[in-house]
Amino acid sequence: MINFNEHINRRNTNCIKYDFPARYSKPEGLLPLWIADMDFQIPKEVTEVLQKSVNHSIFGYTESKEPYFQSVHNWYAQRYGYHTKEEWLVKTPGVTFALGMAIKAFTSPDDSILIQTPLYPPIANTIKINNRNVVDSTLVYTQGRYEINMSDFEKKIRENNVKMFILCNPHNPVGRVWLREELQEMGHICKKYNVLVVSDEIHCDIVLPGHKHIVFSTVCEDVPSVICTAPSKTFNIAGLQVSNNFIQDSNLRDVFQNEILSTGYHQLNSMGLAAGQAAYEHGHNWLAQLIEYLTQNAAYVKKFLATNMPQVKVTDLQGTYLMWLDFSALNISHSQLEDMLTNNAQLWLVSGTAFGETGEGFFRMNIACPRSTLEEAMERLLRIM
Repeated sequence: MINFNEHINRRNTNCIKYDFPARYSKPEGLLPLWIADMDFQIPKEVTEVLQKSVNHSIFGYTESKEPYFQSVHNWYAQRYGYHTKEEWLVKTPGVTFALGMAIKAFTSPDDSILIQTPLYPPIANTIKINNRNVVDSTLVYTQGRYEINMSDFEKKIRENNVKMFILCNPHNPVGRVWLREELQEMGHICKKYNVLVVSDEIHCDIVLPGHKHIVFSTVCEDVPSVICTAPSKTFNIAGLQVSNNFIQDSNLRDVFQNEILSTGYHQLNSMGLAAGQAAYEHGHNWLAQLIEYLTQNAAYVKKFLATNMPQVKVTDLQGTYLMWLDFSALNISHSQLEDMLTNNAQLWLVSGTAFGETGEGFFRMNIACPRSTLEEAMERLLRIM
């Protein structure tokens, strides 16, 4: 059994989560449960492969061979019934980078791109920085669960001449894992209006029991799409920068690859390639134990809040390790709430307003940490009550 209860000291390691509060205008001494990485060590098989690379002590230009693709292919085929081909694969240093490349490759300045807020902030920011228009089909929050307003989804596409839809599945921050029927209906609408779907599936492996991730293109094969995946969230290797993106249409793939080449970027981090392959080859058992631990963490938070702070609700967490906390019943302003969480509870959570206007009254909390850390966080949260 893997000991996810073990505390690993990450301070003074140039860790963004712990070592840079001043850069993010935060005071020292906060308990950081904000950025989406885990406080758990990676699978030992991955560490062993990385150690072998370190011992070799040469880090020249590196590329992947067929075994790398096979490890990725097998992972998605076995877990999701997604049967890829090697020529579909385009590697990038991260999913957000891939989203940026897709925006630049497949749309033009002043084109409209649809998103569904509340949503991971860099997506909207990347659209805006590239001088495209953000069109929001806001998710509907009802009784602790988010749904898609399909009529609004179609209306926004039609009225704004939308060229691209960036899907987030599982959804960050609201924790939904979209159902087959939901994906099919969105795909049908996108096909009707000739909208390219770029599907951010970076959290696809972090799905809690009772729910199932479905790769968008497996249910919408006739809808042009870019499927963006990575081992980074799954195995806590975001700093090694490796992402696997699948584009079945050869013309789209060529345009995407040329956009990457225009940046001057060529090979990935050699350690990222080694880690990604090892994780996909040997990480099944580690991931199963991780999911069990995260499920227990989520249940602990939900029970603690229901018992001690029933005014604070949690949305229906289906995927990711990010809990979306609803403080709106406290009837205090968002700025006052943020001040109380920071200065009274001394917690570092992500403000819901970073995810869009509909995030007011919400905060995102990372539960991928030892249980004792969560217990401390909940005790601190009681301070604001």
